[in-house]
Amino acid sequence: MSAHTVRYYEKVGLLTPSQRTESNYRVYNKDDVITAEFIKRSKECGFSLSETASLLAIKNDKSQHVCAEAKQITQTKIIEIAAQIENLKKMQNTLTELEAFCCGGQESAEFCSIISSLEQET
Repeated sequence: MSAHTVRYYEKVGLLTPSQRTESNYRVYNKDDVITAEFIKRSKECGFSLSETASLLAIKNDKSQHVCAEAKQITQTKIIEIAAQIENLKKMQNTLTELEAFCCGGQESAEFCSIISSLEQET
């Protein structure tokens, strides 16, 4: 994780250094590193900063939360990702159709079926 990323996570309230030196350098302890790794893994799973903050709140105060809260956040993310996949599949199908109708030759683009299709109003 870059220093810029760590500073950003600190700025948005996801990560707080345990202390600072007299010259204002951040000092992170083992728990801070564990939190940074948690944030990184959350990001890799596609969770937003807001979702990550919610998951961190659960992590940091487990006795005040229930497992269902983390599951709900995860289920919502799964639904969002499924919708994104569906949209990407539609885009892929459209592009495949556009590509299939184009001759791809050296003719003038005045007659390009891809450009013509994109120019049409829906």
